[in-house]
Amino acid sequence: MSTASIILLTLLAYKALLIAIGIWASRRTHDEDDFFLGGRSLGPLVAAISYSSSASSAWTLLGISGVAYVMGISALWIVAGSVLGMLVAWYWIAPRLMRASREQHLVTLTDLLLGDLQGRARSTLLWLISTVIVISFSFYVAAQFQGAASTFASSFGLSMPLSIATGAAIIMIYTLLGGFWAVSVTDTVQGLLMAAAAILLPVTALQAVGGWNSFISQLQTVSTPSQLSWEAGNAGLAGTGFVLGLLGIGIGTYGQPHLLVRFMALRDAKALRQARILTIVWYLLVFLGMCFLGLVGHILFPIVDDPERIFFVLTENLFPPVLGAVLIAAVLSAIMSTADSQLLVAASVIAHDLGLGKGSQSRSLLVSRLAIVGLVVLAVLIALFLPEKIFSRVLFAWIALGSAFGPLVFARLARWSVTPMATLLSVSLGFASAVALYLAPNTPGDIAERLLPFTIAALCLWLGKTRHSE
Repeated sequence: MSTASIILLTLLAYKALLIAIGIWASRRTHDEDDFFLGGRSLGPLVAAISYSSSASSAWTLLGISGVAYVMGISALWIVAGSVLGMLVAWYWIAPRLMRASREQHLVTLTDLLLGDLQGRARSTLLWLISTVIVISFSFYVAAQFQGAASTFASSFGLSMPLSIATGAAIIMIYTLLGGFWAVSVTDTVQGLLMAAAAILLPVTALQAVGGWNSFISQLQTVSTPSQLSWEAGNAGLAGTGFVLGLLGIGIGTYGQPHLLVRFMALRDAKALRQARILTIVWYLLVFLGMCFLGLVGHILFPIVDDPERIFFVLTENLFPPVLGAVLIAAVLSAIMSTADSQLLVAASVIAHDLGLGKGSQSRSLLVSRLAIVGLVVLAVLIALFLPEKIFSRVLFAWIALGSAFGPLVFARLARWSVTPMATLLSVSLGFASAVALYLAPNTPGDIAERLLPFTIAALCLWLGKTRHSE
């Protein structure tokens, strides 16, 4: 049996599993709370692993390994920033958001961000938040489709349009069927697959270079001085700015609706405490594993056409055809399924936040599902006609959402009283500055792009606090 045939069979089996999960989840989905929050009954394993995989996937497996391949050991600052962002989210935001979601009957993150605004200010902020989410997630989802499609095309000789359409259709089916339950359970399966790959592939690659001591010596031989520097060869203020820029990636965590919704859906405080530990273990395992993979990949294959494909290059060359095909197929499926969380949040914006699904539970679910179809089509078009590196595209969406919403999340949960104008300026300037800096020439780790939009948005809220703020 050929390698392509093995990959195809594995993919079909995995996709059948995802669709089966969607059918199972559809039986547990009866109303809006079920479709968007799983009835607020998420357990620790599903909460932790689905959160982690939704925060990662294509940009971690392909992006982090590719960046480490190019930048060298300074890519570890991206890992540090991501882990720090996760810790703040789980230890400060999670308990407060879980409590607020129950006390205030919040269904989406938008419900929290709107706060007690009324009248025209509330309507303006609602449309602003909705626009930011739909634009950002369109590019985010497109990056997932693009990451999977390139391997589809190379494995089966399919065209890029057909590869993108195939993956998008399967994701759309199980998300339509089961909503939050389908997304959370499939993301958990995806996260476990990613963890397995993060152990198996780096360990095998380390053996291929002759062990740890051989890895260190060969890395010094093949790397440039810049790749061996913790500051990418920069010194003084330039080096400090580079490090802070990479660490700043973590602050994007605080404004991601598809991640924060997991906190709103947690079952209880005990599930929260257990989920924290599981998330920390997963993050360290996967992020460090992919960073190491990029470094060892640079030793084994000093020249590759596309650094973001080093994961697949190593898989194809280090494993026998059957095992390599299974691993590629499994992780490829995992990459594609990350898009489901973003699709669900975008659907909640249209059906719940904008009120287009008001009237009955059946109407709400119908509008939600139509919104998912529309966003899939938009993301497919972006992936086809506006190609971009996966890491760059995800980083843009990550920073845009984090800057627009992150400071306001902190303000709402800290119970600040902020003027309506300051709130509107925070969201609009956070997003607009992220877009402007993304379009400007920069390099990975640019401190302005990573930190300035968030700082501007936070400053607006701070200056707009009223005297009686808590």
